[in-house]
Amino acid sequence: MDRETRAFAEQHFRDLGGQLYGGGGQAPSGVAFIKEPATFSYADFVKAFLLPNRPCVFSSAFTENWGSRRRWVTPEGKPDFEYLLQKYGDVVVPVANCGVQEYNSNPKEHMPLREYISYWLEYVQGGCSSPRGCLYLKDWHLCRDSSAEDFGDVFTLPVYFSSDWLNEFWDALDVDDYRFVYAGPPGTWSPFHADIFRSFSWSANICGRKKWLFFPPGQEEALRDCHGSLPYDVTSPKLLDTRLHPMLQHSSPPLEVTQEAGEVVFVPSGWHHQVHNLQELRAVQQEVHEWRDSMPDWHHHCQVIMRSCSGINFEEFYHFLKVIAERRLLVLGQGSEAAQEENIGLGLGFQQAAFDVGRLAEVLASVVTHPDFQRVDTSTFSPGPEELLRQLQDAVAATTTL
Repeated sequence: MDRETRAFAEQHFRDLGGQLYGGGGQAPSGVAFIKEPATFSYADFVKAFLLPNRPCVFSSAFTENWGSRRRWVTPEGKPDFEYLLQKYGDVVVPVANCGVQEYNSNPKEHMPLREYISYWLEYVQGGCSSPRGCLYLKDWHLCRDSSAEDFGDVFTLPVYFSSDWLNEFWDALDVDDYRFVYAGPPGTWSPFHADIFRSFSWSANICGRKKWLFFPPGQEEALRDCHGSLPYDVTSPKLLDTRLHPMLQHSSPPLEVTQEAGEVVFVPSGWHHQVHNLQELRAVQQEVHEWRDSMPDWHHHCQVIMRSCSGINFEEFYHFLKVIAERRLLVLGQGSEAAQEENIGLGLGFQQAAFDVGRLAEVLASVVTHPDFQRVDTSTFSPGPEELLRQLQDAVAATTTL
C-alpha cells in the first residue's frame, strides 16, 4: 500500500461514518472481470473492490504459474487423480454429504483421500449417483498440515489478499488457519452462508466450473422465514411460499457468477452466498433472556454460548486484535524505510501497517466501550485493553503525516 492509497482508504472509512459496509445493500448490475495482472495494482483493487465491498473475478492469468494448476490437472482440464493419489492418497480429509441437511449444514465424515477419489470415480460412472449419497470434500486444511515448502508450491498468495488478519493471527499461534481445499464431482455444493466472522475471502478454481449466487449485505434479511431463520438452499421452491417467507417480496435476484478454471473470485465482507449464519452475542442474549435472573453468572454463560455458535467470544476477539496490533506496532517502530525493506512478510509495507493500526484502534475503541465486554475479567490481559488502545492511538497520531 502506498501513501496515496492509504489516505484514500482512511477517507473512505471516515465517510462511512460507522457503517459496516459500503454498497447500500444493493447488488451491482454485474461483476467486473480483471484480465491482466500487469495492469491491475493493489491500489486498483483497494479502490475499486475492497473498499466499496464489491465482488470481482480475476482471470486465469493470475494463477497460471501455480503448482496446483500444473500438477493437479490433466492436459484435458480434468483432475489428475494419479498425481493426487501419489502425493496425498493417504491423507485423511473431511467429506460432507450434500444430500443430507443437518441443521443448516451437512454431516461430515473423514476418510483417506484415495477412498474419496474411488468414490468420485464410481459416482461419475454411475451417472452422478451413488448409494453413499452426494459426497463433497470440503474444508481440507492442506496448507496447515503441509510444510511451507510443500504448500508454497501449490499456490502463490495474490498481493491483493496479503493483509489477511485471520490467517495472520492463526499463523502466529501455529494451530489453525482459514485456508481450505474443496473438491468434488458435479452436483456437490455448499449451502447458503456468509464467511466466518463476516470476513472477506477469495476462492481460486483449479479446474472445472463453479456457479456462485451472491446476495449483498442486508439482502439476506428478505430471505428469512417466518421463524427468522435463513434458508438452507436459496434455489429451493420453498422460498416461493410467501406464508413461510413473508419478506420475499422485498428480495432481489441473486448476482450470478460462473467461475471458470483458473479464475479467482473475490467474496466481499458480509455477502451471503449459500446457508450458514453466525450467531452474534445479541441474538444469544435474546434467546436465553428468560433465564437471566435465575442463571448465576448469566453474562459468562452468554460468552460460552457465543463461542460455541460463532467460534469466538469477547476474550478471544481481544486476543486476536492484540496479536495483529502488536505485529503492526512492531513494523511502525522500525520506521518506514526499514519496513519497506523488510516488507513485514505481508508484501504491503509501512503504509499498510499504518492503515491497519488506524482500523485496529477504531475496532478496539468500540470493543472497550461495549457493556458486555466491560463485564469480561480483563485483569490477566497483557497489555490491558485500555493500554493497547492508547498505544494504537499514539501510533495513529505519530503516523498521520508519514
